[in-house]
Amino acid sequence: MKRQPKTVQVKGKVFSGKGEGSKFIELPWVKSQIKEKLGFTPAKGTLNLMLNGNCPKIREALTKAKPIIIMPAPGYCRGRCFKAYVMGLAEGAIVIPEIHDYPENVLEVIAPVNLRERFGLKDGDLVEISVIIE
Repeated sequence: MKRQPKTVQVKGKVFSGKGEGSKFIELPWVKSQIKEKLGFTPAKGTLNLMLNGNCPKIREALTKAKPIIIMPAPGYCRGRCFKAYVMGLAEGAIVIPEIHDYPENVLEVIAPVNLRERFGLKDGDLVEISVIIE
């Protein structure tokens, strides 16, 4: 019998970022590793989520889980990824850049489709993600 993967449920509010995630996702070496390791070609950009009050518990679960690593080219940081489902419908992944001052209450979500368009999302909307941690 096939075992269900262990997941952690995450809720966060959509917000507009600075466009850094979009630049990162468009790099050829990032795109190819996402395709190879996560199984999809990412749509341009990331969906930025500001986590709600359970942020420390989520970060602890993600710290203990085994990530999928996007190995950097010189001058870039590593990215820790976890496969995920957005709103229970869209396959995707969360990306946590290994940057010293990266906010603990922020997650970046990537998917093979533009998530804002797919779900009609705007800043302030609440999004639920099931992150696969096993």
